[in-house]
Amino acid sequence: MTGSSTGIGMTSQRTRDRLIKRLHAMGIVDQRVLEAIQQTPRHLFVEEALASRAYEDTALPIGYGQTISQPYIVALMTQTLLAGGPPMRTVLEVGGGSGYQTALLARLVDEVYSVERIGPLMHIARQRLFSSGYRNIHYKVSDGSWGWPEHAPYDGIMVTAAPVDVPETLLQQLATGGRMVIPVGAADSQELLLITANEEGVSRTHVEHVNFVPLISGQGQP
Repeated sequence: MTGSSTGIGMTSQRTRDRLIKRLHAMGIVDQRVLEAIQQTPRHLFVEEALASRAYEDTALPIGYGQTISQPYIVALMTQTLLAGGPPMRTVLEVGGGSGYQTALLARLVDEVYSVERIGPLMHIARQRLFSSGYRNIHYKVSDGSWGWPEHAPYDGIMVTAAPVDVPETLLQQLATGGRMVIPVGAADSQELLLITANEEGVSRTHVEHVNFVPLISGQGQP
């Protein structure tokens, strides 16, 4: 991690506050989510050369063909995951990436289990998050579609890369009453879904049209 968590210029608290106002105007109304975003320095989760763009509402490259999602999508997914249910204790994150979404979740739930296929990304994220004082995050390099069955069932599952359809293995790891937020579909026709598990099965609700990198199957890269 490079730079200061407080930031200066285009990474200052004032710049972050403007982002919060934009997100609220776009429909992000969960105060818990807005506070987590306000308190989490996004510029520390991107390359130093891109730090001045960290609080723009845009996705940014993080290497290895991956991106850090635009703040609105991060906020929307987090708000959707948390809405309409009891407080979540455990959340599985599929696709840890830079660690930014992981950090937000760790502020909002008891335990986060983060699976990332690309080992170098996970190691960088783990170092960033540990240096920032997070101690409720668990990490694994693996195929995200496999989830992390040893710690299932999860109250929530957040997937940050898009499979063609919802992996059955992830559905099996969702607790009854749990919620999964996942982008699904081919590159030119993805939609963000809310999957809710109940005793009869699962329900699917369309949230928004999105554009994510694909969820790639296969053993993780150490």
